[in-house]
Amino acid sequence: MKKRQKVVVLSGAGISAESGIPTFRASDGLWENHRIEDVATPEAWQRNPVLVQDFYNQRRRQALTVEPNAGHKALVRLEAAYDVTVVTQNVDNLHERAGSSNIIHLHGELFKSRSTRNEELVYDIEGWELKMGDTCEEGAQLRPHIVWFGEAVPMMDIALEAADEADIMIVVGTSLNVYPAASLAFVVGERIPVYVVDPNTPSMQKRRNVIFIAEPATTGLTRLVDELLAKAQTGTSAGE
Repeated sequence: MKKRQKVVVLSGAGISAESGIPTFRASDGLWENHRIEDVATPEAWQRNPVLVQDFYNQRRRQALTVEPNAGHKALVRLEAAYDVTVVTQNVDNLHERAGSSNIIHLHGELFKSRSTRNEELVYDIEGWELKMGDTCEEGAQLRPHIVWFGEAVPMMDIALEAADEADIMIVVGTSLNVYPAASLAFVVGERIPVYVVDPNTPSMQKRRNVIFIAEPATTGLTRLVDELLAKAQTGTSAGE
C-alpha cells in the first residue's frame, strides 16, 4: 500500500475571521478596543489580572457563538487521502470542532487554563468563564493557556519537526509576519510545493515552488483540497 503524503498546514487568523472571530492585527492596533500590551503580555497579567481574565472570558464567549467554516471543513476532507497536520497560530478550537485529527497550537488554546505556578498543569475550561480565585491542584491561580507576547513558544520545536517531514505545505490566512511561526513556511525543502491561500498574497520571495491562491480560505482551500484529492485518486503527486 502506497504511503500517504504528509501535508502540513500553517493556519492563521484569516481562516478564523471568516467564521466571525476578529483578528487582533486591526488597522488601529487595537484588539477588541484594547491595546495588545494591556491584555496579551505577562506584564499585563502582573499589572491587572482581572482585566486580562475578563478579556479572555469575552473571547471565549464570542468563540462559542461561531462555527467552523468551509475552509476548516476542507482540511478535514483532506485526511481522506493524506496524512494531515494542522499547525495553527489561532487559539480558538474551530479546527477541532470541524474534525481535524492532528492539531498543533503554537500560541496556546483559548478553552484551556494553566497554573501560574506550574505550567505543566493545564486544564480544560467548561463554558467560557475562568474566574479570579479558580486555582490549580497546587492552589495557584489559573491563567489563560495562551502564549503571550514575550513568552516562549513551547510547541515550536514539534511544529518544526512536522514541517521537516512535509511532502506538501499549505499556508492559509496568515500574513507571515508573526515569528517564529512564519518561519515554518520557509524551512520545508525547496522541492516541496507550498500552496499559499490568502487574498492578500503574503511575500514568499525567499522561496521557490510556491503556488499562490489569492482567495479567502472558504473558497481557496475548498478548491485546493478538491484538486489534491483528485491527484491522490489518480496517483499524481502534488507537485506535478
